[in-house]
Amino acid sequence: MTTGQARPTAAHRVVIVGAGFGGLETPHLLAAAPVAITLVDRRNHHLFQPLLYQVATASLATSEIAWPIRYLLRDRREVTTLFATVSGVDAANKRVLLDDGDALPYDTLVLATGARHAYFGHDEWEPFAPGLKTLEDATTLRRRILVAFERAEREHDPERRAALLTFVIIGAGPTGVELAGTIAELARDTLPPDFRNIDTQQARVVLIEAGPRVLAGFPDDLSAYAQAALQSIGVEVILGQAVTECAADGVVYSGKRLQARTLIWAAGVRASPAAEWLGAAADRAGRLQVLPDLTVPGHPDIFAIGDTIVIAGPDGQPVPGIAPAAKQQGRHVAAAIKAHLAGEVPAPFRYRHAGSLAQIGKRKAVIDFGTIKLRGTIAWWIWGIAHIYFLIGLRNRLSVAISWLWIHARDQRAARLITQGSSKVVG
Repeated sequence: MTTGQARPTAAHRVVIVGAGFGGLETPHLLAAAPVAITLVDRRNHHLFQPLLYQVATASLATSEIAWPIRYLLRDRREVTTLFATVSGVDAANKRVLLDDGDALPYDTLVLATGARHAYFGHDEWEPFAPGLKTLEDATTLRRRILVAFERAEREHDPERRAALLTFVIIGAGPTGVELAGTIAELARDTLPPDFRNIDTQQARVVLIEAGPRVLAGFPDDLSAYAQAALQSIGVEVILGQAVTECAADGVVYSGKRLQARTLIWAAGVRASPAAEWLGAAADRAGRLQVLPDLTVPGHPDIFAIGDTIVIAGPDGQPVPGIAPAAKQQGRHVAAAIKAHLAGEVPAPFRYRHAGSLAQIGKRKAVIDFGTIKLRGTIAWWIWGIAHIYFLIGLRNRLSVAISWLWIHARDQRAARLITQGSSKVVG
């Protein structure tokens, strides 16, 4: 049996796997084209991943950064949304295979399957140092962070209390830097009035990076500013030292053990198994190596975009795995499908870098626009405006703006809810 067949046979069947930034951009740009689109995702919501860390650190609620996919496409009658998990691709017969035994026929396939965190061969570390890619990850981390303070409030042993109040973030890219800064300010500014037996300002936030600097993708001066800004709010930055062990009671780096009960992994990602589905070439992170038009070699009817792929930009460096890049690739695929239907040859994809942004706490950020570099409070305001602009819907924009203004003015984070269980011991 196959799914989604109640379509005109003349319509070109486009199946899109994944409703991230790139996966959603493609159907938006295919409006009015003679196509029948099926969008498949194993979750029922589109997630604004750049703000996921703010859910993990109790700054925003889950509903402020995620939207039901069906709601977003409710006015597109030619689009069918399926809540399902893809298990493979039968390229020879042009079918997408689902884990329940069903299959979806396609004329053109778009793989926008994203990525998960990678532990560099140490997957056994994941239970102790979860990463941050989904809403479930964010609420799990929020629970661990808040429960650590709650358990410390009841702990009488000084060493165990110190371990509970030590938070280790592994990896100093944008996610790691943003998490470290926000946890530090949560402990330093938001929580002190709420507790009686502990001083939350004594919490340790430790950021460990194997490389020589934080925010390695930014220019040296902005990287140095970010490190100084983190240290000014109490974050301990450890550079050039790789983590060699993660466990329930802490981490080991460069032969030294640090006792900590809350570990967060922000050190790397691995692409979805799309390359394995197709038996196609991939890099060390599992990302598909695609042709300049974003098709998979040997499969002109299969496109791949976003974190699923690796492709060089105009400067010869890999296109970064960020939302603007995925959206540009989604637009390119839509244009390529239209060109194909019109009997034309699509142009190669050309990435245009719009800039890199990272927040450091609630009043500082760094922005690299290439020729223009900004830091400090003005960069924080621009960072906030840019993120609010890309949120979907007026209600969400207003809600997030009000939440941030409240945090900025009163140091209060309203989403400090411990979910997924009771007061039992965690981790």
